[in-house]
Amino acid sequence: MERARGLKALGIRRGDHVGILLPSSIEFVETLFANAMCGAVSVLMNARYKAPEMAYVAQNADLAAIITNDMVSEHVDFGRRLVEAFPDLPDAADPSSLTLAGAPLLKRIVMLGGRSVPGFVDQAAFDAAAQSVDDAAIHASRLTVRVRDTAMILYTSGTSANPKGCLLSHEAVTREASNLANYRWSFQPDERAWSPLPLFHIAAMLCMLGAVDVGGTFIGQPHFDAGESLRQIEEERVTMMFLPFVTFHQAMITHPDWAKTDMSSVRLQNSCFAFMPERVGQAYREKAPHMLQVGTMGMTEATGIVTTGGYAMDPEMGFKKLGFPLAGIEMKIVDPETGEEKGVNERGEILIRGYNLFDGYYKDPEKTAEALDSDGWYHSADIGSIDEHGHVMFHGRFKDMLKVGGENVAAAEVEAVLATHPAVRLAQVVGLPDERLAEIPAAYIEREGEVEVDAEELIAFTRQRLASFKVPRHIRFIDEWPMSASKIQKFKLRGALMDELGLND
Repeated sequence: MERARGLKALGIRRGDHVGILLPSSIEFVETLFANAMCGAVSVLMNARYKAPEMAYVAQNADLAAIITNDMVSEHVDFGRRLVEAFPDLPDAADPSSLTLAGAPLLKRIVMLGGRSVPGFVDQAAFDAAAQSVDDAAIHASRLTVRVRDTAMILYTSGTSANPKGCLLSHEAVTREASNLANYRWSFQPDERAWSPLPLFHIAAMLCMLGAVDVGGTFIGQPHFDAGESLRQIEEERVTMMFLPFVTFHQAMITHPDWAKTDMSSVRLQNSCFAFMPERVGQAYREKAPHMLQVGTMGMTEATGIVTTGGYAMDPEMGFKKLGFPLAGIEMKIVDPETGEEKGVNERGEILIRGYNLFDGYYKDPEKTAEALDSDGWYHSADIGSIDEHGHVMFHGRFKDMLKVGGENVAAAEVEAVLATHPAVRLAQVVGLPDERLAEIPAAYIEREGEVEVDAEELIAFTRQRLASFKVPRHIRFIDEWPMSASKIQKFKLRGALMDELGLND
C-alpha cells in the first residue's frame, strides 16, 4: 500500500505507463501490485537491458516513470545504465519533474534503496511523498480498474531487431495464473513454488501469481546460480519447480552438489524435456522418479502459457510432448497458405484463441492486424502438431525457417540433431545469404563442459543424420549467448557471422 501511495503522490494516475527495472525481489512484486492498485500499466523492463534498449523502451512505451533500485553488483548497476541511456538525467533541476531529451513523457525515475543519485527520486523523498496520500485514495483508485484494462506491457524478443510491446489485460494475467495453479497444476495451500527465472519473464510471473492465488509461497533469486538453486530446492522444501530452459538444467546437473541434493519434496516440475538432450530428462528420472514432469508451450502474445501437462495425463507424456491447452483456450493447426485445418499429427501453423490473448502491439496497428484475424485467432507463426491424445508438439517457427536451394529447413530440426552430440550443450542455427542457394545454414555451439570437439567433426556428425541441404556450412563456438528476457537473440548471432564473413543481405 505504501508503494502505491508513493506512486500516486508523484503523480502516477490511471492509465500511466510505469517501467519496472528491478531484479526478482520483494521490491518487484510490491511495485507490480502498487501499479495495479493505482490503475497504472506496468512495463516490465529486462534487467539485462543495456542503455540503448532502456532508452528505446522508455520512448516506445511512453513511460511516465521508471522504478529501479540502487543495486550495484557484478551483474547490474541500474543507476549507471539509466544515466547512459539518458545523459541529461544528472543535470535535472527537479527529479520529480524531469525533462529528458530522449523521453519527453518520462517525468520521474525512482531509485529505491539508500543511495541518493542526481536526477533520481531517492527512497527518502519517495517515502516522504507517500505520507501525503492516505489508504482511502488508493482504495478508490483500485476500484476503478476494470478486468479488461491493460495490466502490463511486455516486449517480445527473439528474431526481430525492434521488440514489440504486447498489451496484456488484468483478465488475461490473473485468469491465466489461476487457471494454471488451480485447474491444471493443482497447487495446494502449502505449495512452495520455485523458479530462478526473472519475474520480468511472463511465465515465471505466472508461477509466482499462482502461488499467491492459493496462499502458498514463491521462492526465487535475483540471478540464476546453480549451487544456490540446488540449496534452495532442498532447504526450502520446494514442491514445484518451474524451470523450462535447458541451460539452467545443464548447469545444475553438472554442479558438484547435484548428487547430494535432496529433491524428495518436489511433486511437480515444468520443464520442456521434449526439446532437451535425452540425458537431461534421464538425470531427473533417476534423481526424482516420483516427480511429475510437464512440458509447456506458449508465447508472450498468449500471456505466457497455452498448453501444459497435468496430473491426469500419462506421466511419460511429460518427457515427450508439451501438454494440452488450458481450459478456455482454443487451439488449431492450419495450413498457413489455405487456412485448412490439419489432421492428427499433421504439421501446420498454430492458431490460438481465448481470454489469454494480448490486445495488440502497442502503437503498431499494422503488426497487430497481421497477428490477429477478424475471428479472434492469433496467428503464431509457430509450426505445431496435435496428436491423438490432444497433446501438442512444437516443430519450429515459420519465421525461423531457412530456404536452402528451394528446400525448407527448420532451424529447430538441425539444432535438435546437433544437441544429440555429447560435446554439445546447446546449438542455435541461423540462415546466411548465399548466391547459389539463396540461404545456407550456420550454427553456433556452446560446448558441454571440457569435452573437445571441432567444427568439422560436428559438420560430419550432422551430415550423417540429415539431408545435405540441412547441414550447417559454418560452425562457431560461443561461451555466452546474446539474451533478451528469456530468448537467445538470433539476429545478433546472424549479424556477427555476416560481418565476419563479409556478407550482405
